[in-house]
Amino acid sequence: MPDRSLPRTERLRSLGAVRRLFESGESGFVFPFRYVWYADADAQDSTEILFSVPKKFHKRANKRNLLRRRTKEAYRLQKGILAVPGRCTNLDVALIYSSKEVLPYKHIEHAVRRILESVADRL
Repeated sequence: MPDRSLPRTERLRSLGAVRRLFESGESGFVFPFRYVWYADADAQDSTEILFSVPKKFHKRANKRNLLRRRTKEAYRLQKGILAVPGRCTNLDVALIYSSKEVLPYKHIEHAVRRILESVADRL
C-alpha cells in the first residue's frame, strides 16, 4: 500500500525554494487552480508542495482553511501520480486556489488530478 501521508518534509517551506519556484518555474491554470512547478534534475528525488488560498478572494479564515484542507486531502490521496519510476529530480509544486466560489471536494479533487497528470507528463 502506497504511503498516503503528507509529512512536513513534503511541504515547501524554504523561502529560497519558493522564490526559485515563482521566478523560474512553469505555470498553468486548471479551474479553480493556478499552479506553478519547477523541476531540478541535479538534486535528490523529492517532491515538495505549497498550498495557497489568497485572502483577496476569501476574506474569512474559516473558508480559506476549508479550501486548503480540501486541496491537501485531494493531493494526499493522489500524490502517487507524480511517483515516476527512474526519475531523480527535485520537484516543487504550488497550488493556488483562484476562484471566488467555495467548490465541493469532488470538483477540487478532479482539478488536482488533472494538474498532477499534466506535471507528470511534462517531466
